[in-house]
Amino acid sequence: MKRVVLTLNPAQAADTTQIEKAVAREMSLPSQFLPAWHIVKRSVDARQRQPKILLTIDVCTSAEEALLPPYEQPVYQDVSAPGTPEVQIIGMGPAGLFAALTLLEHGIRPVIYERGKDVSERKKDIARLNRNEGLDSESNYCFGEGGAGTFSDGKLFSRSTKRGNMQRVMELFHFFGADDTVLYEAHAHIGSDKLPSIIRRMRETIVVHGGIIHFGTCVSSLDLTRPTILAIGHSAHDTYRMLLREGIRLEPKGMAMGVRVEHPQTLIDRLMYHDSPLRAQGLLPAASYSLVTQVQNRFGKRGVYSFCMCPGGHIVPAATDAESIIVNGMSASHRNSPFANSGIVVELHPEDLGPNTSAAEWLAFQESLEHQAWEHGAKAAGQPASAIAPAQRLDDFVAGRASRDLPKTSYLPGCRASRLDQWLPEIIGRSLQQGFADFGKKYPGYLTHDAVILGVESRSSSAIRIPRDPATLTHPDHPNLYPAGEGAGYAGGITSSALDGIRAAEQLARSIFDCQI
Repeated sequence: MKRVVLTLNPAQAADTTQIEKAVAREMSLPSQFLPAWHIVKRSVDARQRQPKILLTIDVCTSAEEALLPPYEQPVYQDVSAPGTPEVQIIGMGPAGLFAALTLLEHGIRPVIYERGKDVSERKKDIARLNRNEGLDSESNYCFGEGGAGTFSDGKLFSRSTKRGNMQRVMELFHFFGADDTVLYEAHAHIGSDKLPSIIRRMRETIVVHGGIIHFGTCVSSLDLTRPTILAIGHSAHDTYRMLLREGIRLEPKGMAMGVRVEHPQTLIDRLMYHDSPLRAQGLLPAASYSLVTQVQNRFGKRGVYSFCMCPGGHIVPAATDAESIIVNGMSASHRNSPFANSGIVVELHPEDLGPNTSAAEWLAFQESLEHQAWEHGAKAAGQPASAIAPAQRLDDFVAGRASRDLPKTSYLPGCRASRLDQWLPEIIGRSLQQGFADFGKKYPGYLTHDAVILGVESRSSSAIRIPRDPATLTHPDHPNLYPAGEGAGYAGGITSSALDGIRAAEQLARSIFDCQI
């Protein structure tokens, strides 16, 4: 196998014949004799006025190589026989799902407890939520088969290179039905329209090989005599409180909260692609951005940054409890919505509430902001049972003035004009105002009257860490308990949560069942 790295313009990169000609030139071969090849990595370089496509390509150097599958296919064992060792998994998000699949590879039966419904029933509940017909506290954008990631975009990206084999996660998503692009796109994306069928195939694989799944089962206590992978997700606040009642030690951890901002996608395309016509010609994807700044105010230095940016996407209601408003973002596989949205959040620390802040107090602070969003949104609009969100035009928020009206948004439940600049806690509101001002200087046009912010973006990460030993991956006080994923405080998104679930399952299989890994 020979690796070739190419820099092409978008038109060339969209044409297989042009790619083959470029590969042939690099290898000094006639294009008609070019061996089989496949893309290993693809990314867009938009730093210059003329965007380029960077391609890394592997070219087969033998007939045998051309016949090999692109990656090692997983082999799952039948674990249905009586007496097969079992592991209970609490939660069926990415960490729980990938932990279950990993256990199957080692001949261990996963027994999964998921508080929510399967993906088909979740779709119905989410549709009702978007129509303001009520929230099901157990089946929504956060709870149910596949976890929060299933219906909130499906970006497969992790900034960490230390959590494990990220490419293996991409390969497994591909194995269960994701497009070939997940194997090579630098910022791979499946889409909320395609993820449910992939999650369903994972579940069917688990069940057909003897795994057991209990839907609609909220765990009210833990049997710590059994090996348990705790993969509850970052929104299971009632489960955190159950753990505290059971005497299981938890810790507050740094988190980030803020708002979700939405611009016209055409504006973001213009800013990121330097007015290039290539996006309009269909040669470039909907533009995304990643923004970060440090602001200084009376609270000291604060990081303000974009989170879960969704080009061509929608803002969605992500609350799990009545009398709270939480917003998140998602996008379908084609990313063809006329809107671009992103969380813009401020880093927060337990010490901001005072010394020795407890886990319970830190959760209560997070929830108080979500309740305020409900008071200024749905309740103030006279529809307290709805998901109406408080909103403000971006330039009005930064200038500290009321918005006389609101632009059209992608948020289906609807918005109500509100002075977020007045009711957000100062540590968040002031930092956001400074951060948006900085972003406007970096990208003139970003700070515009045509953009709108919705509140609140409060679940960008878990507020809680469930302690675990870095070597054994077990809770220091409970050797059978393996905290994993985002809800345990060790991941942040689909990919890193999946990696952490794999890691926990492998360590459990090695330590308890003497599996050779």
